[in-house]
Amino acid sequence: MIPKRYRQMHADHPEYMRAYEDLGKAARQSGPLSDREVALVKLAISLGAGLEGAAHSHCRKALEAGCTPDDLRHVAMLSAPTIGFPTMMRAKSWVEDVIEPKPM
Repeated sequence: MIPKRYRQMHADHPEYMRAYEDLGKAARQSGPLSDREVALVKLAISLGAGLEGAAHSHCRKALEAGCTPDDLRHVAMLSAPTIGFPTMMRAKSWVEDVIEPKPM
């Protein structure tokens, strides 16, 4: 699921978005990490930075890269010693938003 605002940026600024996505691709290809490892690292960065939208996006991408729901939960739980228990709980709730979405 690509957020509406992201799609709108593509429509309004296609060259800018192409450059942005090319930067992401170059970063992924610049080292030896697998797609699965990259997905977990990106999720960890999003959780640590407190970026809810990015965390949701990177959860979805990690699942697409072959990670399991337990992998994603583990990433959140690993953050506790670094970002604190309450912040980890917030981060874990963002993971759960994607893994176990509430019915509408």
